[in-house]
Amino acid sequence: MRTCLDRALILAGATQAAVYTPGAGNEELRLVDSAGCTPSEPGPPVRLPLSGDSPAARAFLTDRPLWLTADPSLGALPLDVEGRRVGCLVVTCASADGFEADQRRFLERYADAVAGLLQPVTGPPEPSSLLDPALRSLRVGSFVLVPDTGLIEADGTLLDLVGISADDFDGKVDTLLAHALPEDMHALMSVLEPSPQASGRRDLEFRVRGPTGEMRWLSLSCRAEAATADRPEQVLGVVTATPVLRRSADDVSRIQWLTAALDDAVTTGDVGRVVVSALREPLGADRVALAALQDDRLMVTVLDPPEPAAWPDAWRAEWRTEWPDAPVRSLPTLQAALGDGRMDLWPAGTALEPGLAGIGPGGLAVLPLPAKGRVAGVCLVGWDLPHEFVPEERSLLTATAALVGQALQRAHAHDAEQELATMLQRSLLPRRLPELPGGTAVARYLPARRGLQVGGDWYDVIALSEDRVALVIGDVQGHSAGAATIMGQMRTAVRAYAMEGHPPDVVVSHANRLLVAMETDLFATCCYAELDMEEGNTLFVRAGHLAPLVRHPDGGTEEVEVAGGPPLGILAEAEFPMTSVALAPGTVLALVTDGLVEASDLPLDEGMRRTRTALAAADPADPGAMADELLGDAGRREDDVALLLLRYDGMETRPIRAGWMVWRLPDAVMHARRFTARTLRRWKVPEAADPVLLVVSELVTNALVHTQGPVRLDLVLRGDRVRVGVSDSSPRAPAKPVIVDWESTGGRGLMLVEAMSESSGSVPVAGGKQVWSEIVVPDGEPDGDPVGAPDGQPAAERKAGGMP
Repeated sequence: MRTCLDRALILAGATQAAVYTPGAGNEELRLVDSAGCTPSEPGPPVRLPLSGDSPAARAFLTDRPLWLTADPSLGALPLDVEGRRVGCLVVTCASADGFEADQRRFLERYADAVAGLLQPVTGPPEPSSLLDPALRSLRVGSFVLVPDTGLIEADGTLLDLVGISADDFDGKVDTLLAHALPEDMHALMSVLEPSPQASGRRDLEFRVRGPTGEMRWLSLSCRAEAATADRPEQVLGVVTATPVLRRSADDVSRIQWLTAALDDAVTTGDVGRVVVSALREPLGADRVALAALQDDRLMVTVLDPPEPAAWPDAWRAEWRTEWPDAPVRSLPTLQAALGDGRMDLWPAGTALEPGLAGIGPGGLAVLPLPAKGRVAGVCLVGWDLPHEFVPEERSLLTATAALVGQALQRAHAHDAEQELATMLQRSLLPRRLPELPGGTAVARYLPARRGLQVGGDWYDVIALSEDRVALVIGDVQGHSAGAATIMGQMRTAVRAYAMEGHPPDVVVSHANRLLVAMETDLFATCCYAELDMEEGNTLFVRAGHLAPLVRHPDGGTEEVEVAGGPPLGILAEAEFPMTSVALAPGTVLALVTDGLVEASDLPLDEGMRRTRTALAAADPADPGAMADELLGDAGRREDDVALLLLRYDGMETRPIRAGWMVWRLPDAVMHARRFTARTLRRWKVPEAADPVLLVVSELVTNALVHTQGPVRLDLVLRGDRVRVGVSDSSPRAPAKPVIVDWESTGGRGLMLVEAMSESSGSVPVAGGKQVWSEIVVPDGEPDGDPVGAPDGQPAAERKAGGMP
């Protein structure tokens, strides 16, 4: 059984390969690795003096490859790393005529791969394995086929190139050929079936479909070996990945390469790059421009060379953005070509309008790009020196124009579709996240890389109050505009229910009933968390979604066990229990969707384990970089991905709180004022008493007069501000009068509250609303420890935001 290295050397025309590196003192070259296909031949010499006339020494000293066709024929290729000579690769040729051109190109690539594995040595070089790892780095696969049996011995690299796992391969050539495109099957069979007429080495470029549907080009080289007494007839070959076909003077090969390259081109930019590669270098052109036709304007998508100085002045005058944009009527030659849809070839010396004269003074080709009965754009190819358009070149340009026109139209449709999807997705997700006291939230969203890049994953961060925040992440079934629309409705509904002051289980229940009432076939999952930024207490509700992940301050991670309910939109009366978890300062909370942790080749448990590992290894000092590390290199994503991170730091200033249930008595306002005055004295901020007492009087009076049910007064001191909040059972916000004059009997109270407050407003709470006001404490606060301060926190530290 030959190794892949032996097979590759046979197809490269080599019988032996050896790697030499400089010895101690740089006086000689010493052998460090070798490989040979014919063990009967003598091996390569172990030492070669640099003062001698050996091909290896000459190639090493001159830093130039040396190809000899004498007896024996060989090649010596210097090995360079960043401009430093590190050794020499010597290959012996099996043919007296030496190596062919394509064999030399392969060996030069092979030498670069070997050089990349060499390390500088300070002492005598030690034998090491270089030739085989270098070949693997080039992704060269090999095979041995027995045509009579249809059995094939293929190595792992070949199976990977074709897209077959080792477990699924049964050793039959038909299994490999099933992945080839039907159009290439005839050529493949003619190469793989040996015949007396086809002797020697045979080469072929063919296409295969990968496991995810993508097309890739592979290059095949093989040769037949006659049967012997101990083995049947065999076909020996190697296969390498080929991004593009080798270009030659053969127009068929060029069109074949162009067809394959345009098939992989997705955007208009991709099409433009293929056009430049297909025309400029093969035709020896100096300029290539590709422009799409939109209404009556030419929208240039690619210019090569891209420098403005290389193009006419008229083009530079229209250079508004990255590329020029000009009306067709300003270029009569182009207008005429686009009108009749036929190619125009203008030789050197042709008088053209200024807008075209500088593009091809030695010759200009104007190629309208047809697509489905109309002209999709135009391609301009220009030469500086006089250029003669031969018949073969005319045929190539005509065929190129037809292929490019169709590809350009597909690319325009794709670009428009993706632009619409991007705009839709951006409009439905938050543009920015709020700044939070005591924490930092970051989010990431990545669309799926298949089909319409819009999906149902969503996230939101909702600041409920100055010390409470809600985080929500969800996923609507499907990847379509319909899924994105439902996603936007669910995000809006959850935000509205949360802002009304409902607890987490009620918020999710309301959202569930709303989705059921929509009578859509789609369902959604979500995870909702409400965090007390002051204490770190968190309430979780999970509706068919993945459990949240937590990174503790010591770096350990865990998957939070949250009691779950069914997905939203399935059962109207579903219950969604709450789970309470306490977070310590320095904890990172991560909410993810399944696109990050699950795929066809990635089980959910393994994906969660990888995410936890990345979460533990990331630096929490930079939540943005942390989120990027969690995303990693998603490659060709099967699903869209949403990620929401919150680093909980704890609030720097711990507030002091006091509350009072207001009794509905004639002297209720008096009791509320007395409670407020006692609280302010205990907090040692008596200088704020006058404005605070006035605000308390007005707000409590309004609540007692205009509402029914319980009324509550809450006082909060944080830093240098006192917050007054009066809650009642009426959801209706207080209304200020439009006009206030001397005859008005009401409405002056709210205006007085606004005048005395730094800020004020009204927020919904569960079962009603809260009207609030914030008053700045005047300077002159005495030092000392307030009785009500937690942990005996001094007033000076409390005001400065310090912690004991």
